[in-house]
Amino acid sequence: MAVTIYHNPRCSKSRATLKLLEERGIAPRIVEYLKTPPDAATLDGLLTGLGMEPRALMRRKEAPYRENGLDDSGLSRAALIAAMVAHPILIERPIVVAGDRVALGRPPEAVLEIL
Repeated sequence: MAVTIYHNPRCSKSRATLKLLEERGIAPRIVEYLKTPPDAATLDGLLTGLGMEPRALMRRKEAPYRENGLDDSGLSRAALIAAMVAHPILIERPIVVAGDRVALGRPPEAVLEIL
């Protein structure tokens, strides 16, 4: 089964999740999403797989969240996804995809459920 991790090497949770995968003999495809952000369709699919709405996957303490008024409850799903694509720092990490299953590695052990 192919496994992908949307990874930020500067994030301790992301590093711990990657280590957890590797300790189990999994060599995931690593997507450094700050360098290669997912497009809107991919992000929408990840959210669907997680069973989350965009704001639940957003890092609300990041400057772009405040600067772009993303706390506005009137913003559509598409607008929030577009903001995450434009400012990938807003995307909570790590996200792991295993086959057709998706998990947020917070805590890192949460990804074990999809393996």
